[in-house]
Amino acid sequence: MKLKVAIIDMNNGQANQGMRGIKEILSLYQQNNDVEFSLDIFDLRQKEEIPGLEYNIYFSTGGPGSPLEGTGERWENLFFDFLEQIKIYNEENDQEKKYLFLICHSFQLACVKFGLGNVTQRKSNAFGIFPINLTEEGKQDSIFGALTDPFFSVDSRDWQVIEPNAAAFEGFGAKILALEKERENVDLERCIMAIRFTNEIVGTQFHPEADPVGMKMYLLKDEKKNTIIENHGEEKYHDMLESLDDPARIRFTQTILLPNFLNEAVHSQLEAIL
Repeated sequence: MKLKVAIIDMNNGQANQGMRGIKEILSLYQQNNDVEFSLDIFDLRQKEEIPGLEYNIYFSTGGPGSPLEGTGERWENLFFDFLEQIKIYNEENDQEKKYLFLICHSFQLACVKFGLGNVTQRKSNAFGIFPINLTEEGKQDSIFGALTDPFFSVDSRDWQVIEPNAAAFEGFGAKILALEKERENVDLERCIMAIRFTNEIVGTQFHPEADPVGMKMYLLKDEKKNTIIENHGEEKYHDMLESLDDPARIRFTQTILLPNFLNEAVHSQLEAIL
């Protein structure tokens, strides 16, 4: 079985480990399952490239900067139109569906587009490997239900989605699957960490594609190391490095979430063919 996969690159030309992580998950999935992926990458923020509806599975990456800085720009309008097209296509087609996974920056933009919450700047940067709590909906979800509660993943953001719009969630049929860890001594609302927008569209604030090898390469760079120590302290930096060796943390999340999403997408395509 051969399926067409598109990745929307939101990195705006900046080096990152996320794209490599998604590619590696796709490659490993092909090896372990009777499926072949053809892959195309679309540089949206730099080149205003956007995929059409000829693909079966889509990923849209994280990226730098504010999710509000592109307001009114052509690349953002292209992305919002793309989201609308995927949603409408799935509503109008009972069998063949288009599957989309949104990560970090893309997740925030989708929340802006569909009015699901308030996108705000954090008081301080969040960067590290953090516990994330499943909601009751998340525990029952076909993708997230296989995770532990809490589970661990890489979180890297200056912005967040808070204050969910209950009416918009109900009207859209969306469900909150995960929330930021509870901080008993911090009087701030927990941000939304994952949403199932529709049966076929899922998004996370965190980085489920992150793997220990790529993360360690990132953390060992002098510039990043110095920034983390300056902002969070040397103890926090070494804790992050040690956490990468724990198989129950980001390695576990990486082997569960996106492969489960691919399972749903691939099985759906197979059912449509049969």
